[in-house]
Amino acid sequence: MKTDDFDYYLPEELIAQHPAEKRDHARMLVLDRKTGQTEDKYFYDIIDYLNPGDVLVMNDTRVIPARLFGHREGKEESIEVFLLHNTKGKTWECLVRPGKKMKVGTKIIFSEELKAEVKDIKEDGNRIIEFFYEGIFNEILDRLGNVPLPPYIKEELDEPEEYQTVYSKNPGSVAAPTAGLHFTKELLEDIENKGIKLAYLTLNVGLGTFRPVSVEDVNDHKMHSEFYTISQETADIINEAHENGHRVIATGTTTIRTLESVYKKHGKVTEDSGWTDIFIYPGFEYKVIDAMITNFHLPKSTLVMLVAAFTSKDMILDTYKHAVDEKYRFFSFGDAMFIH
Repeated sequence: MKTDDFDYYLPEELIAQHPAEKRDHARMLVLDRKTGQTEDKYFYDIIDYLNPGDVLVMNDTRVIPARLFGHREGKEESIEVFLLHNTKGKTWECLVRPGKKMKVGTKIIFSEELKAEVKDIKEDGNRIIEFFYEGIFNEILDRLGNVPLPPYIKEELDEPEEYQTVYSKNPGSVAAPTAGLHFTKELLEDIENKGIKLAYLTLNVGLGTFRPVSVEDVNDHKMHSEFYTISQETADIINEAHENGHRVIATGTTTIRTLESVYKKHGKVTEDSGWTDIFIYPGFEYKVIDAMITNFHLPKSTLVMLVAAFTSKDMILDTYKHAVDEKYRFFSFGDAMFIH
């Protein structure tokens, strides 16, 4: 299977630079994966496609202000440190720019309250950096850091909360689980009142989510790893739904990867935490989810492959062509799909 098989034409003007003015007023393309039929709707119509007893599973991770700007001790030139993930205690794996000057032992000053030191350099060039501060790190990040945006978003946010889901809770991601950006608190309340159960898990989204597949053969791609946590309460809600013949609807590819990883590891959905590098592409057999809410993904990306595995390559490419023809908005701040 070739990476080029998942390419498609996308005019640059269809890449959304801002979210919809009202989150749930984004458009929604509904795809019946059995027939290939599509409907053009709005996201607030999602409630019409959910049935009492269904479970809606969402990723409650929260994006951290992962971009920090400082300078080397005794120097004035600006240095960017991008937090990737916490390795232990006050130590993080980071991307740094410019990298050549960030040798082991380099001390970095961000402010009076936050300083750091490069402790190690990994083979891929990432730095292991220890931070020095008093108090709560996330609160310091809120004051000093910047919310990272995908490289295809060229404009600044009006409000940082625009890049958080309304149910975001657990800090740790460097990118938002964007399928969930369409929900409002009022819509979630209406969904619950209809008899649909809400369940949450956490997967901390990494920068790898933006990384294109660079190999010619899909099987040669090395997938990035991300940390997840799922509670027994969420596992029980999902298992009970399946036992009673109801559907499990996943919000976003991060939720899907978590659920299918846990099933692959244990043969069932159960309480668990750990790292997943699951790579889902056509030929994969889904075990947990019955429907998905997702956005429109980058050409030749692992995410478009994941969606194609739930439908078929030809069906998803035909659907994307329809979305382009109808001028849907693409990527993180773009419109939604509901596939059932």
